[in-house]
Amino acid sequence: MKKTIRNMVAGMALAAAITVPAIAAAPATATTAGWTPLASAPEPQVNPLKGFIPFQGSYSKFPYSMEWSYFPLNAVMTGPNTFDWTAMDAALDDIASRGHQTALRFYLDYPTKPSGIPQYLLDGGLATHSYDDYGNNGVSVSPNYDDPALRTALDQFIAALGHRYDGDARIGYVQAGLVGFWGEWHTYPYNGDGGQPNWMASDATQQQILTDFVNGFHTTQLMVRNPNTMNASMPIGYHDDSFALETKTSSLGWHFMDNMVAAGATDKWKSYPIGGELRPELQSCIFSAAGCPVLEDGGDNDFAGSVAQTHASWLIDHYAFETGYSAADKPAALLGAQSLGYSFRATEALVPATTSATTVTVGMKVSNVGVAPFYYDWPIKLAYVNSSGAVVKSVTTSWHVSDIASGSSKQFTGSVSLSGVAAGSYKLVAQVVNPLAGGIPVRFANATQDTAKDGWLTLGSTTVTAASHGAGHGHGAGHGAGNGAGHGAGHAPGHGHAPCPRNGARAF
Repeated sequence: MKKTIRNMVAGMALAAAITVPAIAAAPATATTAGWTPLASAPEPQVNPLKGFIPFQGSYSKFPYSMEWSYFPLNAVMTGPNTFDWTAMDAALDDIASRGHQTALRFYLDYPTKPSGIPQYLLDGGLATHSYDDYGNNGVSVSPNYDDPALRTALDQFIAALGHRYDGDARIGYVQAGLVGFWGEWHTYPYNGDGGQPNWMASDATQQQILTDFVNGFHTTQLMVRNPNTMNASMPIGYHDDSFALETKTSSLGWHFMDNMVAAGATDKWKSYPIGGELRPELQSCIFSAAGCPVLEDGGDNDFAGSVAQTHASWLIDHYAFETGYSAADKPAALLGAQSLGYSFRATEALVPATTSATTVTVGMKVSNVGVAPFYYDWPIKLAYVNSSGAVVKSVTTSWHVSDIASGSSKQFTGSVSLSGVAAGSYKLVAQVVNPLAGGIPVRFANATQDTAKDGWLTLGSTTVTAASHGAGHGHGAGHGAGNGAGHGAGHAPGHGHAPCPRNGARAF
């Protein structure tokens, strides 16, 4: 990745202000006989695993559901195949205490920070390079990534990391860092050009590290910085560290989307996530009427265009949280965050107005009007809520919003047992359940979201005319049918490393 000095340049011409359109409200008309239309609304300001995120911490200036955390390898790796996970677990628990998931990356070399190389490797003679670039002034060092001892250490670490954390509900995304400055998989300007030495890991080492991550993680979604033919066929998403400046296709040939095109990976977002960092120099100005200075020839300065080309789900934008946008700029920033990733809108619901049966058929039709799919198999939960807002019956369905591709819809139906439900009037509500205890549920872009019960979408009202006999959470098969093919790559993080079942259907 090409890095420019991260300082604003006074006196440069201003680019046009970013405009992020609001999601248009669809008319409330049902297309299925016997079903009731549901009114639409804009995408909620916060939803899990998407939007703008800060570096780890508690902030009140902008809504968020996820936090970014870096870890030096030597914080956990104490020797060959010996690990102390205390620091990592403390960070994950801190972030989870706010109901948030973590996006994380490990590094060996972070300019201006002490080296992340395990001490036993340095004591064993691992060769390193000192440098002053990026304000480092010799603080960190770049290792010989092809050293056999380091390669063995990375094999051991990645395997241990995956064994311990794959499927952990506290984690949203794991990045294949470790290599290069900031773990960004580059050592620019030390890349062999212009007479400079090449400090970057060899292709063989890069391939080995990526293979280790793929072998270690089968549930938690992975990401890596640079799209290329080496990783294009691997089950790994991407992270654009220079979003909206060096993102869109260009004549330069090295922008993020130039690399996606060259790798044949432009459709990879349909199965694997795209994230990144809104370029730090643009964070304070890209949502203002004046726009941002032109930082470099061929630079994008185009937030909406970058979202459209990448289908990004989330971006680091620490300015939104630490400094905060002005009253004039914040609405556009909120729309920018809302425009990322999935957006689910229930368009119709099947909720019988009256029933005395012991079982009842219910359903909902859901559209994904966002730019990306949802990448985990979190199930939809249904509940009957009384006039006091108390849940009297709840069932976990076999319905998954991860089956709904961006731009498509799916109709779900199934039978719910009313065993144990007393006669009375109820609201049927739905929620995509976050497996993180206390985590933010997926909210729908509907007018009835949160109206009957916070965190739940109201599908309709029903009256049970006679008490059913018996007790318990009845089960019945749930089915889904629709015009949208699933992206086929969802996995659910959950406690005990157990993904939610998708086939063989959990009945409800």
